This record gives sequence, C-alpha cells and structure tokens, in this order.
Amino acid sequence: MVYVIFSVMAAVIAGLMIKLRMMKKAAREIGTDLTEKIHGDTNTQIRITSRDRDMRALAEKINTQLKDLRREQLRCEHGNTELKNAITNISHDIRTPLTAIYGYLDMMQKTDDPEKQARYLAIMKERADMMKQLTEELFRYSVIVSEEEMESETVFVNQVLAESISSFYPALKAKGIEPEISLTEERIERELNKAALSRVFSNLLNNAVKYSGGDLSITLKDTGEIIFSNTAKGLSAVEVEQLFDRFYTVEAAHHSTGLGLSIARTLIERMGGTIGAEYSDERLTIRIGL
Repeated sequence: MVYVIFSVMAAVIAGLMIKLRMMKKAAREIGTDLTEKIHGDTNTQIRITSRDRDMRALAEKINTQLKDLRREQLRCEHGNTELKNAITNISHDIRTPLTAIYGYLDMMQKTDDPEKQARYLAIMKERADMMKQLTEELFRYSVIVSEEEMESETVFVNQVLAESISSFYPALKAKGIEPEISLTEERIERELNKAALSRVFSNLLNNAVKYSGGDLSITLKDTGEIIFSNTAKGLSAVEVEQLFDRFYTVEAAHHSTGLGLSIARTLIERMGGTIGAEYSDERLTIRIGL
C-alpha cells in the first residue's frame, strides 16, 4: 500500500516537473518574442509551443497589448510626420506674404511717387491681412482641439443653415456662384452646440467660395443629412481622402492653412455626427449626418 502511494506521488511529482519545465520554456519563448516584437517593426504575434491554457491566455493578452502599442506607435509616427509637414506648410504660407511686404516696403522707400506708394501700401495691406487670417485660423484650431467639453442645446438646424447661407451669399455672388438650395420643410432639431454647427457651415461655405468650379448645391433632407456639392475639377481619390486632414491643401496657391475642413470634422465628431467626402464625375460632395 505504501509502495502504491509512493508510486502515485512520484508520478504526480514527475508530471509537475514536466509541466514546470514546459511553462518555463513557454515563459522563455514569450520573453524572447516580446523583446523582438517591441524593438522590431512588425505586426506578427507572439507564438508559443506550450498547450497550457494559462500560458496561452497570457500570450494572447500580451498580443492584445502589443496591438494597442503598435497602433499608438503608428499614430505617433503619423502625428510627427503630419506636424513636420504642418510646420513646413505654415512656414511657407507665412513667409511668402512676409517676404512680399519687405519687398514692397523697400520699393516704397526708394520712390517719392505718391501713386506708386499708395499701390505698394495696398499690396502690403493685402499681404498683412493674409497673415492675419492664417494666424487667426491657427489660433481658432488650437482653441477647438484643446476644449474638453462642448455644451449642447436643442438646435433648429434649418435656421442655422439658412442663416449661414445668407451670411455667405454676397461672397458667393462675388465669385459668380448662384447656390441651389433645397431645405426640407420638416423641422430638424438636434441636441448640438449651435456655435459649433454654425462654424461647420461657415467653413464648408468658405471652402466652396475658394475652390468651387462656379456652382454649389446645398441640401437638407428630412433625415437631417446635409449635403454640400460643387464642381471641383482635377481632384484625385487620394486628395479627397486627405481633405479633412490637418494642414492639407489641394492647391498651395490658395493661401490657407488647410484647417477649415479639419475643424469641421473635429466639431461634427464632437457633437456625435459624421462627415465625409465623395468625388464622382468631377463633383465633390460633402455629407454631414446629424
């Protein structure tokens, strides 16, 4: 009887020793793989030979954390690249009018002709206004992204959209754009931030003033979907995908930091809505879902 007990105990101990060795092997595999994954540029997962349920669960949890780490790493790298591009674009946009101001100032100092001086002053003022617009746009963007909370109220969307269109009507007419407007008679009410919604509409209208090929249609549906559509020749699928990226501009010649649509997206998403762009038959369509 004693012999049987000792035999059973020996078998149990042997089994435990084998399991311990297998777990140590799995731990070494996890440790080696983890080091490689952290220091390497790879999306592969940690793999272990052990069939132990707990060790495999541990490996799976580490793989989940590695995925999150990799995602954050890519986001950080993308942010760094975006920041470098932003600094380059902003520096160029500010340096260009500043260089012109210095040039015309020098020319002004070299002439006593009142007409030339007046013309140079007008050009310098135009360039100064351009710099002011750039800096104000950057300031507004920094304020928006730093705000943690956004107060909501019941907003009559039809009215806010109509008021925004009215305020931009002179600018649209000056560009030869007669907007086609179709607003539902259904009263569209949403819990939103009225000032933020007005800013979104203003940014989209301003974008149309700058880049439209001469037309603009604005639709508000019964569902609350809002559609801005205009001719925009020469856009590519890649450019359309990047329209809402910070500091992206389709044409560098248009003096803009490219923050208008990015601000619109940030505000819409903070209010729980959606915004996206489509491009077909040389026509750009921006849809807002509220």
